[in-house]
Amino acid sequence: MVDKDLLSIQEARALVRAARKAQAEYALMDQAHVDAVVKAIAEKAATYAETLAAMAVEETGFGKVQDKTTKNILASEKLYAAIKDMKTIGVVCDDKERKVVEIAVPMGVIAGIVPSTNPTSTTIYKSMIALKAGNAIVFTPHPSAKNCIAKTVEMIRGVLHDCGVSEDLVSCMSVPTIEGSGELMKVADLILATGGPGMVKAAYSSGTPALGVGAGNVPAYIERSANIEDAITKIFASKTFDNGTVCASEQSIVTDAVIADKVKATLIAQGAYFLEGEKLEKVKRVMERGNGSMNPDIVGRDAAYIAKIAGIEVPAGTRLLVSDEKGVGPRFPFSKEKLTALLGFYVVEDWKEACELCHALLKNGGIGHSLAIHSQNEEIIREFGLKKPVSRLLVNTPSTHGAVGITTSLFPSFTLGCGTVGGSATSDNVTPMNLLNIRRVAYDLGSAACCQPAAAKTEAPLDIKALTAMIVEQLKQMA
Repeated sequence: MVDKDLLSIQEARALVRAARKAQAEYALMDQAHVDAVVKAIAEKAATYAETLAAMAVEETGFGKVQDKTTKNILASEKLYAAIKDMKTIGVVCDDKERKVVEIAVPMGVIAGIVPSTNPTSTTIYKSMIALKAGNAIVFTPHPSAKNCIAKTVEMIRGVLHDCGVSEDLVSCMSVPTIEGSGELMKVADLILATGGPGMVKAAYSSGTPALGVGAGNVPAYIERSANIEDAITKIFASKTFDNGTVCASEQSIVTDAVIADKVKATLIAQGAYFLEGEKLEKVKRVMERGNGSMNPDIVGRDAAYIAKIAGIEVPAGTRLLVSDEKGVGPRFPFSKEKLTALLGFYVVEDWKEACELCHALLKNGGIGHSLAIHSQNEEIIREFGLKKPVSRLLVNTPSTHGAVGITTSLFPSFTLGCGTVGGSATSDNVTPMNLLNIRRVAYDLGSAACCQPAAAKTEAPLDIKALTAMIVEQLKQMA
């Protein structure tokens, strides 16, 4: 008998050793060969996008097959289109004027932490950006998504074999434990962490360089100049996408009092149900666990499912359950991140009050991540951009789709940095360029004057006769 934690630790070490050997060989390949490998993975992943999506939904119970398929396509085809022309191997810049040559250097073996909410798409995405930058990657899967993640890795390893490179460039722990994940993070060269706050904190505490992302608690401000119908349509599209499992999905609507009634009526017309009284209390009771954390039983579920387990009746066709919320903080569950079909609703007097409320919501578990604004007033949009502690301000677009790069020009990504204010080492949508070092070869500019010793100062020889005559003259005057 071998203890599971010890087996997991040993597996982590063995996988990293194999990955390190494979990466040393892979690092000798040129850009064209690396790009061919990445392209082949993207094509195979796109072919299996729906199959892997179905596996993820079946295993975790989270989200929708159609939307997870879209995420798999984003992580493969659309990601490849964004990175195919990137220079990531060897000399990436030769600046003749400045006489500086920049050389890309892979980081080595990356520890990939994968969440249960976006398991297959995150695995595809992290594999492709790691390989594009010349690295190997070893995954530690979320236990509740272990099988679909393993299947995704198996698919990628098959492509690597067909491309004539080592399959050990991408591997996955089969015995994931806290102890094994901890060991993987210690022996890897870099940690790419996507998951809950506890896992991300563990990554940054491991002693290994890490890129982690924090939680999202995205407010969506509908300002009085907004196209209300368009704003609500986009919020619904975003919040119901994969049943709200993307951390960039809207968690609360904030709107001006002068348009609040119309916003509310539009929400109801599109399938929102405003909870009140006993129905609201019953939903609140299933939203969280005893310690105040999100109840995993409702994550990635639709409104009908939540209503059922809460024991309440809602109208047929209900798409979101909404609550008028009055406060922000631990006692107000609708003010927190809710990766499901639940939404808070706030009314303010003007954009300045909205600015303060959005800040408070962000500080309540989403600081540094993202904020959505629907407005035609460029001055207000600019004020939000200048003042809000977020890494992405998403304007007149579905927050989910905008943040991950579907409806905006942001880089296609499933690792969304939150900056130092959010406890992250980057505010980027992470790309292959975040997974390599740059070695700079700098030539002398040909001006060596600064290196020459200063010329010694020469003084005129001392004239003894003149000095003597001057002293004699002074003595005569004193007499």
